[in-house]
Amino acid sequence: MIQMKTIAIIQARLGSTRLPGKVLRHVGGRTMIERVVERVQRCTRIDQVVIATSTKTADQPLVEFCQRQGWDVYAGSEHDVLTRYVDAADEFSADRIVRITSDCPLIEPTLIDQTVELLSNAPGTDYACNFHPQRRFPRGLDCEVLTRDTLERLNDLALDNHYREHVTLYVYRNASQFTIASINCENDWSHLRWTVDTQEDLQLVNAIYEHFGAGDFDWKHIIAAYSDHPNWLDMNRHCIQKVA
Repeated sequence: MIQMKTIAIIQARLGSTRLPGKVLRHVGGRTMIERVVERVQRCTRIDQVVIATSTKTADQPLVEFCQRQGWDVYAGSEHDVLTRYVDAADEFSADRIVRITSDCPLIEPTLIDQTVELLSNAPGTDYACNFHPQRRFPRGLDCEVLTRDTLERLNDLALDNHYREHVTLYVYRNASQFTIASINCENDWSHLRWTVDTQEDLQLVNAIYEHFGAGDFDWKHIIAAYSDHPNWLDMNRHCIQKVA
């Protein structure tokens, strides 16, 4: 049996408009990018973790930080993130690509593993995720897995600059062209926002890490903790997600 190499590629940069440098800001006493990497590294279905950033001079401190941590890092196009993913997949010989964004310090290892398994166990599936066609998990737990062939198809099909920037947007905007599998959630928690785009978002995830005191909690533990911390709901309730 041919061994398939599954690589998590975490896209990261320092040029966020609403919260500049956010991936190097602290969450629970460590940088956000460290929190993301440590949670992704807990996955059992991922062979390698790669940070994909840009060649822009402003992102060089991030490259150097990743190198000091001993992480694999790839620097490519700033705005053509799809090409960055294609080139990183080539560089590290990925057969399956797990797409993670670096502003999700509560990303859930078990959901990532389930999404990888979903793609792996369904021959002919191009793409698997946990938020399409309907979001039910909290925002900030988004996980996408696609085959190398699908990534290369996207590189050929997604020619608009908007699609190049938002790597997989073409897939669910043109779902009839792909075989898509998705993980559903029994309850609808989509009103919860655990991604970090604003200072209020950062305040919330810091409060969550402070509550647990360590990084080995899972998303269901957080849900349960809301009953003791109803103020968490109000911390970033007003924050609006940027539309892709």
